[in-house]
Order: sequence, then C-alpha cells, then structure tokens
Amino acid sequence: METDPQNPKVPKVIVITGGSDGIGAAAARALAHRGHQVVLVGRSPDKTAAIAAELDCDAHVADFAHLGQVRQLAAELSGRYPRIDVLANNAGLIADNRRTVTDDGHELTFQVNHLAPFLFTTMLHDQLAAAHGAVITTSSVAGTSRSARIVLDDLDMNDRYNAMHAYQASKLANVLFTRELARRWGPDGVSSAAFHPGLVRTQWGHSGPAAVRLFTTSPFRRVMRSPERGADTLVWLATTTPGTDWQSGGYHANRRPAKPHASAADHALASGLWDRSTEAVARQANR
Repeated sequence: METDPQNPKVPKVIVITGGSDGIGAAAARALAHRGHQVVLVGRSPDKTAAIAAELDCDAHVADFAHLGQVRQLAAELSGRYPRIDVLANNAGLIADNRRTVTDDGHELTFQVNHLAPFLFTTMLHDQLAAAHGAVITTSSVAGTSRSARIVLDDLDMNDRYNAMHAYQASKLANVLFTRELARRWGPDGVSSAAFHPGLVRTQWGHSGPAAVRLFTTSPFRRVMRSPERGADTLVWLATTTPGTDWQSGGYHANRRPAKPHASAADHALASGLWDRSTEAVARQANR
C-alpha cells in the first residue's frame, strides 16, 4: 500500500473531478489500488456510481456547466473532509463551433475548463492548506499553441468565437492558474501543477467540432494513448513530493517539466486572470 510520504501511516485524501470516465477513472483506479482515499466527482450519475462501487469510494455528482452545483459540491466536501491532500481538476470538454452560453452567463468552454475549477479550488482552500496539499490540473498541449491567447477583457469570447481557440485559451488558463496559485498559496503550504496527458482514447472530443470528432474516431485512434497511460503523470504528481520530485507552479508531460506557452511567464496576465475569475464567480453568487 502506498501512503502519504509526509505521514507514511495515513493514505492521502484525493479528490478527482471528471472521475467517471477516461483519464479520471483510470487515475482513480490507480490511486485507490495504492491505498489512497479517493473521492470521485463526475457529471453522469450512473457512470460515477459505477466507478465508485467498483472502488468502494465516496462519490459526488456535479455538472461544471452550472456554478451553483460547483458551490454545493465544494460545501459538501468541505463539511466532510477537514483535510484534502490532492485536488485533481480533471473535468473538461471541447465545445462545438456554435458558441454556447451557460445559465451562469459564461461561454461553456471557459466555464467548464477554467472558471468552475477555479471556483471549486478556491472554495477548498482551507482543506488544502490544512493538508499542505496539491492542486493538479489537467491541461493540454493545445494551450501551448501559438494561436492560444487569453484576452482579459473578453474571457467569454464574445468577439470572434472559435471552438478550438476557446479550448486553447482554456488550457492556457489552466497553466496560468497553476502558476498564480503557487505564488498566492505557496506561503500556505499549497502546491500546484498542470500537465498534458497526451492524445488519449477517451470520450473527449465526441461533442466537439466536426474536425475534432473525425480525428478522435478515425483509425488514428488505435495509436492514441490508453486512459491509463494518459493518467500516469497525474498519478505521479499526486503520489510524489512537491519541491523534491517536482516544482510547484510547473507544467509537465510524461513525468517531466514541459515548455508551456510563452504567456505562462506573464505574471500580470496570470494575476489578472485570477482577479477577473474571482469577480466572475462573485457576480454569479450574487445573482
């Protein structure tokens, strides 16, 4: 049984979003089999319940397209777990070419991939700080593309929306969030990391643009990574020691530091994104 290296007698409490399928389910299995206490979060009640029953772990259902559900989820977890050792922000999507606005008033990709995880994480600050925990966010090489761009005055892409550009921006936002969290919460003992899982055979992309759907269902799918291999870096980050095995605030691939987008080094952009995200979730709470 693998245990917390900071306290070898106590398994880690590890919360995994997007845990009912693909990379999240594979990571949940690997971590549960190592003896850690997995807390599974998924959007599908049936799929989430099935994985939870298989692993005999706690399960919660929430759709990140609804920030009210994210708030309720965070409240449930904070009431149940005084300490959270690892929060794996793995839930995400790529939308189609028709711009969709959520009931909270945000572009769907931005909300599910960045704003909802931001809200969820910040609401669990005290539990993460109590454990000197880590926040691990599933990003993508898409966020390193030259065309990846974040405009602070138009985070919801009201101007010139494009599904792939929205996805690239959200994945860049994951890395900026990771860096800014390390800066702001490092003094509280909280570490952070983002990672690229590789091209993985999952349900990701099946609701995206036609070109993405074609790519993910083509014969090329046979050479894509298995969910288990895609989850490997997440599992490694969750079970190793920040500051020793990896540096907080970094972006990783294949268990190694990877080169992020040049904008990831823009401290003003990272801080601005954090502040704008705080304002956005506060507005939603007051609606």
